[in-house]
Amino acid sequence: MEFSAQQIAGLLNGQIEGNADVKISKLSKIEEGEPGSISFLANPKYVQYIYGTKASLVIVNKDFVPTEPVTATMIRVDSAEIAFSKLLEMYNQVKLNKTGISKLGFISESAKTGENIYLGEFAFVGENVKVGNNVKIYPQVYIGDNSVIGDNTTLFSGVKIYSETQIGKNCIIHSGTVIGSDGFRFNPQNDNQKIPQIGNVIIEDDVEIGANCAIDRATLGSTILRKGVKFDNLIHIAHNVEIGENTYIAAHGVVAGSTKIGKNCMFSGQVGIVGHLEIADNTIITAQSGISKSITKKGEVQMGSPAFDANKYRKAYIHFRNLDSIVQRLNTLERENKQ
Repeated sequence: MEFSAQQIAGLLNGQIEGNADVKISKLSKIEEGEPGSISFLANPKYVQYIYGTKASLVIVNKDFVPTEPVTATMIRVDSAEIAFSKLLEMYNQVKLNKTGISKLGFISESAKTGENIYLGEFAFVGENVKVGNNVKIYPQVYIGDNSVIGDNTTLFSGVKIYSETQIGKNCIIHSGTVIGSDGFRFNPQNDNQKIPQIGNVIIEDDVEIGANCAIDRATLGSTILRKGVKFDNLIHIAHNVEIGENTYIAAHGVVAGSTKIGKNCMFSGQVGIVGHLEIADNTIITAQSGISKSITKKGEVQMGSPAFDANKYRKAYIHFRNLDSIVQRLNTLERENKQ
């Protein structure tokens, strides 16, 4: 698709300096700009690139004052970063605006589908599934029997949704993620016999799950991701876990069975949490931390493995780094004492 500088300025409520008729068909970084592309300048560290960029159009802040000639057309806005983010969002909406049902897709006769859905090649929709309006189901997605997919939700290629799963509105689930696979439960007192997992997974509205995540179904009841939860890639959530609203978990996070995590928590990469714990609202856990006991006080920051208060951990770590010299000093003192 192609847009003029005038059209883009109208969308962003900006002021044009230069050729208002210049045509734009792609986005680029300012240092890698090409003719026909649009970029932005927000960080002062990148000012040098605007004087040599080959981009046809650059979004800048209203208070930007060039010290050399700028060949690109500029659009001045209150915040170049926010304006460009808005442009990226609009571009993404256009790019992902797929509709229609492929002849190579399959929808069960008992399934109910809403209006304006997209179903790609080799996608499968099982018995009694309910699919809302404006849902996008990319190629090779599997949706098991009795599942529910809410309005405006997107399932990218290769997502596997096991039976009885409930997914809310405005969710995004990226490729390779599996939702509703069995929880990891065996009975060691009975020849490690598998314990049937007959619960389900409930994902509320506005949740985004990254690529190659695994969300296990509950043994009984539900594994639950509350409204606004955001997952990075490669995350495992075990059976009967509950994640509170607007909690963010970065890549390689693992939460063991039946743990309850509060609202507005933020976990950095490779955080591991053992089972049957409770994590209070607004908890922050730093990368590679291991949580072995419940966190009951809201707003704590923890780090380490096993994790504890981050400030105390940093002080303790200073002593740990100096441990060798401390031991040498103690040995010296012991030798002097013996003399």
